[in-house]
Amino acid sequence: MSTFDYDLFVIGGGSGGVRAARVAAGETGAKVALAEEDRYGGTCVIRGCVPKKLMVFASEYSGVPGEAQAYGWEMQKGSFNWRSFKERLNTELDRLEQVYRNLLAGSGVQTFDARARLSGPHEVTLSTGEVKSAKHILVATGGHPVRPDLPNAHLGIVSDDIFHMEALPKSILIVGGGYIACEFAGILNGLGVEVTQYYRGAQVLRGFDDEARGLVAEQMRERGINLKVGTNILEMAPASARDADRETGAMGGTAQERVELSKMQGDASDPSGPIWVKSTSGSEGVFDVVLFATGRDPNSKDMGLEDLGVGVGRRGEIEVDEYSQTKVPSIYAIGDVTNRVNLTPVAIREGMAFVETVFKGNPTAVDHDLIPSAIFTQPEMGTVGLSEEAAREMEPVEVYCTSFRPMQTAFAGKTDRVLMKLIVSKATRMVLGCHIVAPNAGEMIQLAGIAVKMGATKEDFDRTVAVHPTMSEEIVTMRSPVRTA
Repeated sequence: MSTFDYDLFVIGGGSGGVRAARVAAGETGAKVALAEEDRYGGTCVIRGCVPKKLMVFASEYSGVPGEAQAYGWEMQKGSFNWRSFKERLNTELDRLEQVYRNLLAGSGVQTFDARARLSGPHEVTLSTGEVKSAKHILVATGGHPVRPDLPNAHLGIVSDDIFHMEALPKSILIVGGGYIACEFAGILNGLGVEVTQYYRGAQVLRGFDDEARGLVAEQMRERGINLKVGTNILEMAPASARDADRETGAMGGTAQERVELSKMQGDASDPSGPIWVKSTSGSEGVFDVVLFATGRDPNSKDMGLEDLGVGVGRRGEIEVDEYSQTKVPSIYAIGDVTNRVNLTPVAIREGMAFVETVFKGNPTAVDHDLIPSAIFTQPEMGTVGLSEEAAREMEPVEVYCTSFRPMQTAFAGKTDRVLMKLIVSKATRMVLGCHIVAPNAGEMIQLAGIAVKMGATKEDFDRTVAVHPTMSEEIVTMRSPVRTA
């Protein structure tokens, strides 16, 4: 008879933790419990992938009337109702959360709506005061957006806050150049918000193929986003404090010092009002909202990890081996809290591999190589494998690439361009990378990812008959490399 309350205790009700819990319980008969202090579904379902993709869909309808008119439809552009959309969005998120709860209940998993903290190698303490023991503990607490170390950074919002806005702002400054920043820039621009984006680097979407991200940036500007690279926030303060500063003739000092002066002079400096920003280029502006999309850190703080000897990295990531096991044999971790590959499907794979390893006696390491991914910018970018820059550092390669105006939007008089690109090994002829910038690139890259994962050669692509007329046919019709490296 077991000396533990449970065979497995999962901390975190996101996609990875829920999958591990219900598979362990449903397929192996393990006695499983799960604790979640917030909403079930985690970042992806509640604060990330799902609501953001629905916002992408909403934003894309803004261009439909103009395009439809070019095709002979008598259609006029209307206005976007944020409140109506938000109500439907919240209803859908409530439904999805209930689906997650039902899946756990149907698998026999006991759930606790509470925060859980590790209090021993086989023990967790809940915020309710309850103490539970388990043979194995799985930490799947995900990550959270972070604010920069900047005076008055509390005046800005982070990506989690977008979905709770009571009304859309007229103007927004987005700080950051990663996929979250670029996706929200496209979304809010499509919904009619005046969007300015600062990124301190030379080009957005660092780490992705240079040619692909260059086209994304070009199209972002073409659609009206005021994208400024090599630029960051130097100072920020409530615009009311700045106005008071000018009226009183106060000079010099930092933005924070001027805010404090305004307070002493009786100005409440409402943080919900417009925000004055000074950039590193010296320019000044006032924005209704400032959104910080400057990175995410793992949710590992104050969990008792270090006290037990669990290795924790500089950013708070839990250190694990290839089987997701920590330095404490009974404690495992999966998903964004490990900061390996921060994608929902990867967390799910890691959860399933954990069950295979621990409960099915089949040691299974997750393959983190050649993972297809999509960035829901406008246009979308899909990618799998190596960028041209990374590939040519490893071996001689051929680059096949084409960029063109797709038929649908060209007919409507739009200047939109798409890109199809293959990186091919000279030695083996294997396709090392595939990059697509186009509407529905995410749908296309999923299928291309199968071929790349299987080790398809350029000649395998060439032998495949094109589907005409489509954008994707260009993937199999490029015969001559545009360059070698």
